[in-house]
Amino acid sequence: MLGYFGPAGTFTQQALSGLRDDPVWGSQVADAHPYASVPAALAAVRSGEADAVMVPIENSVEGGVTATLDDLGDPDAAPLQIVAEVLVPIAFDLAVRPGTAPADVRHVITHPHAAAQTRAWVSAHLPHADVAEKGSTAGAAQEVANPASEFDAAICAPVATGLYGLEAAAHDIQDNEAAVTRFVLVARQGPAPAPTGHDKTTFVAYMRADRSGALLEILQQLAVRGVNLCRIESRPTKTTLGSYCFSIDAEGHVADARLAEALMGLKRICQDVVYLGSYPRADGVTPQVPTGGSEADYRAAADWLHAVAPHR
Repeated sequence: MLGYFGPAGTFTQQALSGLRDDPVWGSQVADAHPYASVPAALAAVRSGEADAVMVPIENSVEGGVTATLDDLGDPDAAPLQIVAEVLVPIAFDLAVRPGTAPADVRHVITHPHAAAQTRAWVSAHLPHADVAEKGSTAGAAQEVANPASEFDAAICAPVATGLYGLEAAAHDIQDNEAAVTRFVLVARQGPAPAPTGHDKTTFVAYMRADRSGALLEILQQLAVRGVNLCRIESRPTKTTLGSYCFSIDAEGHVADARLAEALMGLKRICQDVVYLGSYPRADGVTPQVPTGGSEADYRAAADWLHAVAPHR
């Protein structure tokens, strides 16, 4: 069974629908189960209730989704693995109960990321409205659909507007028309999908000690092997004040020699490395491999070393 961060009508469900033609997961998309929170969705995978779940991980405006990053990167939790990613362009409706005029909107509800991505529009068009930030965008629509709700409007995906019997008082209210949210399909640990040549690998690096140059040492393991980063974010380890780990997306696949060696280097110098999977990039971008970083270069170097040190 597949799951997703729900309820029905979220952008996460829309992302999951993007896997309908996937040869591995497509047949399960129609019967996917919604979960009330990201932790609940990931817990369902760990318990075996779900085979995999779709959750948001990064937004082009607001950055990383902390609930996902922190849960996946927890070194004490049962390990999980990202097996696919989906990119969804983000557009929002101001959804109201039928008969509600925009001038009557005083109380709005939405997800915190949606609030951040529509703040300028709300300020310009609803200057007297207050915005409550909680739950999901679809949950906000579900709340407003209740005639007894204290909220007059929800900021939500257009699909949720129709799903919950609301009307759009305004369409496309996002401040940034190029906004995109990245979602990942998370399963229990197992073999990574085969390399495609346009892959991404996600992991979390925990510093051995908080000292000058500790982050530089982590980055050097990647830089000297020509591994480019797609994303790096610091996250608190939730142990002591000032203790941080680094959540990283790197270009390449764990089967690529340059990335495999970088991960081994990180494992040597870090307190811990949580590997979260190698998977095809949704944007299909092929990494630019520097001179000396190709598979052929690594094989040639290994052959040379075997020739000069055959008993190594």
